[in-house]
Amino acid sequence: MLFNSIHFLVFYPIVAVLYFLLPFRFRWILLLVASCYFYMAFIPAYILILAFTIVLDYYLAIWIENATGPKRRTYLILSLSSNIGILIFFKYFNFALENTGYLYRFLIGADLPVSPLQIILPIGLSFHTFQSMGYIVEVYQGKIKAERHLGYYWVYVMFFPQLVAGPIERAHHLMTQFHQEHKLLFQNVEDGLKYIVYGFLMKLMVADRLSVFVDAMYNDPAGKSGADLLVATYFFAFQIYCDFAGYSNIAIGTAKILGIDLMRNFDRPYFSSSVSEFWGRWHISLSSWFRDYVYIPLGGNRVSTFRHIRNLLIVFALSGIWHGANWTFVIWGVLNGIYLASEVLWKRYVTEKTPKGFWFRWIGVIVTFHLVLLSWVYFRANSVSTAHLILQRIFDFTNGEGLDLIVEFQKKAGVFAIVVFLLLEALFPFWETTKEGWKKYGDWAVAGIFITLIFTGGVFYGSSFIYFQF
Repeated sequence: MLFNSIHFLVFYPIVAVLYFLLPFRFRWILLLVASCYFYMAFIPAYILILAFTIVLDYYLAIWIENATGPKRRTYLILSLSSNIGILIFFKYFNFALENTGYLYRFLIGADLPVSPLQIILPIGLSFHTFQSMGYIVEVYQGKIKAERHLGYYWVYVMFFPQLVAGPIERAHHLMTQFHQEHKLLFQNVEDGLKYIVYGFLMKLMVADRLSVFVDAMYNDPAGKSGADLLVATYFFAFQIYCDFAGYSNIAIGTAKILGIDLMRNFDRPYFSSSVSEFWGRWHISLSSWFRDYVYIPLGGNRVSTFRHIRNLLIVFALSGIWHGANWTFVIWGVLNGIYLASEVLWKRYVTEKTPKGFWFRWIGVIVTFHLVLLSWVYFRANSVSTAHLILQRIFDFTNGEGLDLIVEFQKKAGVFAIVVFLLLEALFPFWETTKEGWKKYGDWAVAGIFITLIFTGGVFYGSSFIYFQF
């Protein structure tokens, strides 16, 4: 079920009304049924895979808590291996088979006598797998108690606002909230609607508007000009941000109305003045997950410079692999790891002091944005060779075939959408925390402007969110 669908616009109000009408002790049942229905709107049969991992991790967490000695580690390994095994099979099996075939052909000179499987990736598999593994690790580390109520744990993994594209929540933050009774509060409804409206604006007016031009350029770049491919790359930077952050804002808003707080997943990342700052503000739930469960256990930055750089490259290579079974994602991840490694070397061997001042910061913002922009080419391209072709044409300023009138219009409309969005992105934090005085009328005025922009500039064809594929 897509947030930007009539189905969801009918589904969610019904759930919200029933949630506050039901006694507290029955609310978990409603959330469980609603979450199952939400997930099964995609591919119903895959609920069985999710149910298997939920039940398995539920019992393994309890066994870990009750066990002593080597058994605790055995149960941990069993849980992690089962989660990672399912993820590898559905997401990476054919990718591994394809690359094994290339190696086999290189060494033997013949095709590998195995055909790829017809596998459809379960929606949001990487997200709920990481959320489950985070819970298991924290139980093992003694940071939280194992949840004894299967229903509450089931809701924690499947909570429908963030089920298929995050944020990737932590048990100590989200699970505890399901044990608390939440009353219908006007402030929660108001705050939730702010996030929902702004999320729809990001998705419909910006992301889906830009996707028309981006798809036309990136899906067939051979005959396109370098200038148009460069514009498409700029467009994609804002498309992916508005698509993913838009989803996160809608998720935060729908949960907020129910009294549930989800973590903020984005913090205006394109205003970052360094790549390290960017990764502290982009997909925060995933970045912090890798930090806590991979980077710090490897030693983090409390090791030698060589090991520090190694840790960064490992984390970002894994982040690239997490995003998809394609070498383009691996290169994207490693490239960002190289950026961060370069920052480490700069601070280690050149200077630890970052120049201060308004102009220095904005120079940093511009440089950081364009470094990230370069990596987005690999993220969006269908293959490594396509990415290299796009970069070659951009840097050669190659001329290409003219654009038809529809694509040319989408190009101009995309520029307008980005300009409007940047103004709104700068103003949203002020609307988000409006003070008394102009709050009574200001909130409704801004909401009216946002809704008007959605209906006048939005694209309404029910396109999926980019991160659903991960």
